Amino acid sequence: MNTPLVSVITPVYNAEKFITETIRSVQNQTYTNWEMLLVDDCSSDKSRSVIKELAAADSRIKLIEQKENGGAAVARNTAIEHASGKYAAFLDSDDAWLPEKLMKQVSFMEERKIDFSFTSYEIMDDQGNRLGQVVHAPKEMTYNKLLSNTIIGCLTVMLNLESLGKVKMVNIRTRQDYVMWLSILKKGYIAYGIDETLALYRKVPGSISSNKLKAAKQNWKVYREIEKLSLFKSAVSFTGYAINAVKKSR
Repeated sequence: MNTPLVSVITPVYNAEKFITETIRSVQNQTYTNWEMLLVDDCSSDKSRSVIKELAAADSRIKLIEQKENGGAAVARNTAIEHASGKYAAFLDSDDAWLPEKLMKQVSFMEERKIDFSFTSYEIMDDQGNRLGQVVHAPKEMTYNKLLSNTIIGCLTVMLNLESLGKVKMVNIRTRQDYVMWLSILKKGYIAYGIDETLALYRKVPGSISSNKLKAAKQNWKVYREIEKLSLFKSAVSFTGYAINAVKKSR
C-alpha cells in the first residue's frame, strides 16, 4: 500500500482537559506517516504548554499559535494552509480516533481513488466512557442527500487535498464543517462512507453542538443564506434533516 502523508487538522481552544488523550490517539495509529497541525486559538488555559511538551518528543506534532481568537473555522483554515499532506483528516481537540482509523481510511481512498471519505463513529461521555451509541456511515452521500442529513462526522472525514485543493471553511459559529462538505459535493464529488467505528465523539454537556434547537436554526440559515435554496426546497431539506436527526440520536 502507498503511504502518503496525512495532515491531521485540529483546532484548539481551552482544551487542556482532553488534548493529551486526543494527541495520544493519533500517536497510537498503526499508520505512522502523519503530521498533526494543532492551531491554538488563543487559549487561556494550559493547552499550549501541554502541546509543546508533547511536540518536543514527537516532531510530527506541530503547534501553530494564532495571534487573535478567530473561531474553529479560521483555526482549521490556518491548519489546512500549513498542511503538507496528500490527505487532510479532521480531529477536534476533545475527540479521539481508534488505532486503525488512518490505515483503513487511507487504504480505502488509495484503492478506490476517491477524494472524500468518512467513517462511522461512537459517542462517548465527558469522562471518555463509550456509550454504545454508533452513528453509522452510509455507503455514499451526494449533495442532495447531505442537505437532508448531517450524518458526516467531522472527526471522521478525510479529503484528498491534491484533487480538491486547499479547501476552506466559511467563518460561521457552527456548521462550518457541514457547509464545507456541501460545497465539495455541490461540485459533483461523492463522499464515500466506511461503516466501521473508527472514531470516538465526545458529547460535552452545554457545548454548541449539543444544543439541538440552535443546531436546527443554524441548519435553516445554511439552507436559506448560504446555499440560497428556495423556501420549498429548504422546507423539504429541513424535514429530512429533522427526521434523520431523531434517528441519529437514538
